[in-house]
Amino acid sequence: MSGYTGADLFVDALEQYGVTHVFGNPGTTELPIMNALAESDLEYVLALHEDIAVGMAAGYAQTRRYHSHHDPAVMPAGVVNLHTTPGVAHGIGNLYNAKVTGAPIVITAGNHSTDFRTREPILSGDLEAMTDQFCKWSDEVLDVRALPMQLRRAFRVALTPPTGPVFLGLPLDVTLAETDSVPERLGAIPTGGSGDRAQIDHAADLLVEADGPVMVVGDHIARAGEDAVQAAVDLAEATGARVHGEILACEIDFPTGHDQWVSYIPPDETIARTLMSTDTLMLVGCSTNTTLTRHEGELVDRDTTIIQVSDDAWEVGKIEPADAAIIGDPGAVMTALADRVRDRISDDERDTRLEDVATFKTMAEQQMRAMGEDEADDPRASKAELVDTMREAVPDVYIVDEGVTAKYAMLTRWPFEPEQYVSNKGGGLGYGLPAAIGAAMAESMVDEPRDVVGFIGDGSYLYYPHSLYTAARYDVDLAVVIPDNRNYRILKDNTLSLFGGEEGDYEFVGMDIDPPVDIPANAESHGATGRLIEDPAEIGSAVTAAVQDDAPVVLDVLVHD
Repeated sequence: MSGYTGADLFVDALEQYGVTHVFGNPGTTELPIMNALAESDLEYVLALHEDIAVGMAAGYAQTRRYHSHHDPAVMPAGVVNLHTTPGVAHGIGNLYNAKVTGAPIVITAGNHSTDFRTREPILSGDLEAMTDQFCKWSDEVLDVRALPMQLRRAFRVALTPPTGPVFLGLPLDVTLAETDSVPERLGAIPTGGSGDRAQIDHAADLLVEADGPVMVVGDHIARAGEDAVQAAVDLAEATGARVHGEILACEIDFPTGHDQWVSYIPPDETIARTLMSTDTLMLVGCSTNTTLTRHEGELVDRDTTIIQVSDDAWEVGKIEPADAAIIGDPGAVMTALADRVRDRISDDERDTRLEDVATFKTMAEQQMRAMGEDEADDPRASKAELVDTMREAVPDVYIVDEGVTAKYAMLTRWPFEPEQYVSNKGGGLGYGLPAAIGAAMAESMVDEPRDVVGFIGDGSYLYYPHSLYTAARYDVDLAVVIPDNRNYRILKDNTLSLFGGEEGDYEFVGMDIDPPVDIPANAESHGATGRLIEDPAEIGSAVTAAVQDDAPVVLDVLVHD
């Protein structure tokens, strides 16, 4: 034997597949991999907590996926290496978020040698069982001879639409074992396919026969690339459809400045039902189009004709019955639909539909915009004022959002372009700051990197403020803007929604961050620059300066509810 080990093969495979970064927090069972990494060109990105490592890898992967749409040579997968059972347990929160956001990440973890586990050593556990519910595939390599195939499979599963996380356990005896195997070639990654022709024809017939079609676009469109977003525009224009974004949409699936765009659908039962009230409803690329808690009535009328399109077979017909069910790449399917209906709908009919869209948009616009506004006699900025000032100061930045209750101010007041915005679709707090760091690292790898701004609520920021250690350690160019209301506003809103009444009726136990954390001092303790913004007049210049700075900067902006 040459002394070439499973750990060496693992690292060589990563390099062969085009991986450049490994995110992690190491332990003893990972030492063979750490030693192999030292002899490679891969950059190990140290996180001070495993969930930070997973979040960074996911934000990196979401952003590199956008890059890969323009450069096929880009490897979009993020790679994470965790430490046995407790390390994997620590990473579960953002593994869940990565699943919901469809981030293509390959999570690995060291484990005890297979012949030692019967002694039940500390840090033992069933890693596959822990991760399986949040992964497309979860497995463990039990023999070094199987490592090349299983590693290739892990990347292929993560990258094949619908994309998402995979887990692969790497026991110590496997990574230490000598081998004469070599990495297997990755091979071509398939698309979601072109869709069933008969179902596409049927969907086209339904759209031609519709009175007022409504199109709800979901994040699988953005994941399929800018061409898919353009295909959504082409289909909307061909059908004269009114367009909304799905509940909890977290990417830009349709240009929000388009005349046929009306709004995102909020997680409000009454408003959601109103916006989806129509005779014919298209759900394209949707995966989170339901409310946060149980709704009393159906969101979609049972008599509504429903067309569903997704590259994820599980999502088609999952909640609403699909009268036309098409599994395929959203962009390819929408292009085929537009081609089939464009000449079958008369100009007069299309104009009538567009007039109805304009009327509905005028009615809905004021109400939807008000959802992002906070009227109060308060010296602090409103969330709407903060967003308006940011947009005016730095309109072209790439936003990574976990502003939670400030999210709708951003979505309703900032007309984003495709690939300009991502948010935490899973809803588990603690994703946004690590993801913003990973996104900024990814942006640094392209010829013309965009400035990255993390828009992170104070409650979200305080989950993992030590993420900033990594940003400072690796000189990450990142501005973080914190809409700081010093409470968990979402919980107060949900209390009122569940139980009714007025705010004065409740003590809101555990929902106020009082006394407040000195966030600027906290940021500086981890190596970033921190600044408290109390005067709304200072926001614009502070945001501009933070974005122009090449190092991590945190702006703690006080806002009112």
